[in-house]
Amino acid sequence: MTTLVPTKKNVSLPNVFDDFFNDGFLDMPSFFAFTNQKGAFMPNVNVIENTENFEIELAAPGLQNKDFKAEVKNGVLTISAEKEEEIKEEDKNFRKREFSYSSFSRSFVLPDNVTADNIDANYKNGILKLTLPKKNSSPKTPAKQIKIG
Repeated sequence: MTTLVPTKKNVSLPNVFDDFFNDGFLDMPSFFAFTNQKGAFMPNVNVIENTENFEIELAAPGLQNKDFKAEVKNGVLTISAEKEEEIKEEDKNFRKREFSYSSFSRSFVLPDNVTADNIDANYKNGILKLTLPKKNSSPKTPAKQIKIG
């Protein structure tokens, strides 16, 4: 489980070339390009804090909207996905049918100032983007100097 921590705004997407030279790269399913050290798919995430909200950007190329599930339970945001692929080849003399199943799950402890009821999610160009609005807090008042007598 990850605590929601902001990162730099201009964080780049995962570098495919770094993963290409790691062992087991060619053993991964075609629709997932990034793994953790154990070979399980773990998408890279950027967390950005703005004045009005947090943004979570999750790199998950090759998926569709229907593959994702996001839920908040007891102050924890869990983002998961499952993908099933089936490849069929038929010829005069043979038949081939292959299945592959892949999934991931990432969890984030939400800070108290997030309005969990208004989280918005959008998947476009291989990036799942969630917007977590902050609760309206009282405006900050300037520090008051206290005279010491």
